[in-house]
Amino acid sequence: MAKKNNVNKKVKRSTDDLIDSAIAQQNTWMENRRTFARSFLKTLNIFARPAPKKDEEVVASSAIKSTQRKSGLAAYWFPIFCALLVIFVAVWVAFVRSSSTPTVVVAPNAVPEPVVRPVQESEKPMFDIVRIEPSGNVVVAGRWIANKNISIAIDGKIVATERTDQNGEFVYAPTRAFEPGNYTISLIGNEPETKSEENVFIYVSDRGYENSISLLMTKDGSTLLQTPTMLVNGDLNISKIDYLDTGRIVVTGDALPRLRVSLSLNDKDLGFAKVSDHKHFGLGADVGQLETGKKYTLTVRLHDGDGRTIAQFGHTFVMPEMTGDDDTYYTVRQGDCLWIIARNFLRRGVLFSIIAERNNISNPDLIFPKQVLQIPVGK
Repeated sequence: MAKKNNVNKKVKRSTDDLIDSAIAQQNTWMENRRTFARSFLKTLNIFARPAPKKDEEVVASSAIKSTQRKSGLAAYWFPIFCALLVIFVAVWVAFVRSSSTPTVVVAPNAVPEPVVRPVQESEKPMFDIVRIEPSGNVVVAGRWIANKNISIAIDGKIVATERTDQNGEFVYAPTRAFEPGNYTISLIGNEPETKSEENVFIYVSDRGYENSISLLMTKDGSTLLQTPTMLVNGDLNISKIDYLDTGRIVVTGDALPRLRVSLSLNDKDLGFAKVSDHKHFGLGADVGQLETGKKYTLTVRLHDGDGRTIAQFGHTFVMPEMTGDDDTYYTVRQGDCLWIIARNFLRRGVLFSIIAERNNISNPDLIFPKQVLQIPVGK
C-alpha cells in the first residue's frame, strides 16, 4: 500500500530547472532570429556590387591604413572651418557693422553707382492743394525733396512735421476742425532748413465751407485755390458811399478776405481794391462832376483769383444837390491805416499827415477801430 502512494506522488521541478528551460527557449528564439537575418542579408547581397578582387582589396586596405595614420585635427578640418567662419561673422556683426565708421561697398560694374541729388538753393517747398473740407478740417498737400522732413507752420507756429515719400510728396490732414477765422500756412523744409517762397491764406467762414476760401500767395500775385461755392448776404456788403465835391467817389464795405473788388459807374471801370484780412475794403476813384438830378448806377463786383465775378452789388441813385461841406467823416475799421484812408479820400497816401493834423493824432501809426476821423476834402 505504501509503495503505491510513492508511485502516484508528483515530482516537483526545481527552480534551477525552470531557469535552464527559459534560457534554452530564449537561445532558441535568438538563433532563429539570427538565421532569419542571415538569409535576408544574403538575399540583399544579390543587389550589391561584386566583391573586390584581390588587388583591389590590397589597395583598399592600404588606403584605410593611411587614413588611420592621419591626425585627428586633419580629419575634422571641415567642421572646424565652419565653426571659425561662424565666429568671424558674429564678431563682424557685433563690432565692425555697429561702429560709426561707414562701410564702403564695391558694387559690380554692371550696377550703376547711385547718385544722390544735392539740395539746390532754388528748391523750395511748394503747395499743391489746400482744401477746406465740409467738416471744417483743412487738407494740405505739397512737394519737396524726396524722403525729407517738412514742417507745416500756421500763423508762424509749427504745428506738425511730415515726411515726403519717394516722389517728394506729402499730405497734412489734421483731425481737429479749424475754428472760423483767418489763417496763414507756410512750409519749412528740414535738412537743411528751407522756407517756402509762397504761403497760403485760408478763410474759414462761420457759415460753412461753402463760403470758405484758400488763396495761394506768391511774389508774383495770388491764385485762388478754393473758391466759395455759395455766397449769402453779407459776403459782399456796401457800408458807405461818399461823393466828394472834388469829383471823387469813395466806397467802403465788407467782403471775403484777400479777394478783389472792382468798382464801376454806369458800366465804366473805375479800378479795384484788395479786401483785407478783416474782410474790409475801401475804394476811391475820380468820377468827375456828377449832374444833380441825374440817375447813376454804381456797381461793386467781387472777383476770384482768376478774375471771375462771384458776387455783385448794384446801387442806383439820383445825384442830389451838393451841400458844399468841406469835410466828411470816416469811422476807422480793424486793419485800417492813415495811408490807405488818405489814398482813398485825398488821392495820395502821402497826404496822411493832413488827416493826422486835423484830428490831432501825434502818432500816425496809432489809430483805433471805431475811431471817427474828420477828413478835409475841400478843394
